Amino acid sequence: MSDSINDHSLTVDYSATPSRIEYSPVFNVAVHMIDRHLAEHRGGYPVIINADVDADSDPEEGVEKQVTYQQLSDRVNQCGNMLRSFPIEPGDRILMVVKDCPEFFYIFWGAIKAGLVPVPLNTLLRADDYGFMIEDSACAGLIYSPEYRSEIAPALAASGHKPEFILSTEGPSGMSGLMGGYSSALEAAPATSDSDCFWLYSSGSTGRPKAAVHRHRDIAATCVHYAVDTLGIVQDDICFSAAKLFFAYGLGNAMTFPLWVGGTAVLSGRRPSPDMTFQVIEEHKPTIYFGVPTLYAAQLRALDESHRDFSSVRCCVSAGEALPADIFRRWQEKT
Repeated sequence: MSDSINDHSLTVDYSATPSRIEYSPVFNVAVHMIDRHLAEHRGGYPVIINADVDADSDPEEGVEKQVTYQQLSDRVNQCGNMLRSFPIEPGDRILMVVKDCPEFFYIFWGAIKAGLVPVPLNTLLRADDYGFMIEDSACAGLIYSPEYRSEIAPALAASGHKPEFILSTEGPSGMSGLMGGYSSALEAAPATSDSDCFWLYSSGSTGRPKAAVHRHRDIAATCVHYAVDTLGIVQDDICFSAAKLFFAYGLGNAMTFPLWVGGTAVLSGRRPSPDMTFQVIEEHKPTIYFGVPTLYAAQLRALDESHRDFSSVRCCVSAGEALPADIFRRWQEKT
């Protein structure tokens, strides 16, 4: 398979074992993950289903149930242009304290396409942790979902480092209000496959969290070798991940994997529970479900009380810790 959009191209030889990836000298992965789908006439396909939005919501309120690849491309470009309007430099870090929602995609890919480095943070942290990451990353900007303001505000107040801009995702003076004033065309910043692409912080189990720097090529490698070669994800798949986007596990499950193949992601910012996950699966019919052992165990206890419909799901994935053999066996029997 060969994909070429301007200078940003890669070739994947799926006949090799393992599959072999070759990159052009200039390679910004956002072009392959976002722009390519329009060139391949996928603009009208759904890329995001927002499970937290009622189907009867008024679209004029700015709340969307579904986002197409064309809409995603437009908003990624608008967000990238908005970010470039601030007094920041290529390679600067943009912290994200953002729930699982379409705006996460817009910020993450808009930053990468604009030559910036997004840093998604765990949304369950406290002000002290955020304060450390603000200083450690020397971030140029911070974007947050409004429900996390109570931890973000004191972190910023106490920090010795002051970002160039701080934005809520919502409101007329927030990201959603500002983006509409920017062009939906954006030329990708030059990068190489080895350029810094995004950071993720560790959990800090042995001290302060540490930033793990991921390159542009790392996204392609995980998509090719795991999403395609291992899980067999295809365009018709609908992916739902209980693990959130700020986890490396969730970032692949609910964003990079479906984007790679032109598939669809179901997003929910709600805390995962058996009832929540069952409701999403029954309503939105994902074909691939990503969980963790503790959640699978809780779901099994709930399934002892009532039957739930898993008929749409062709593949269940577990990670984060070893999956006990008994849970694996019982899950197969129950679903």
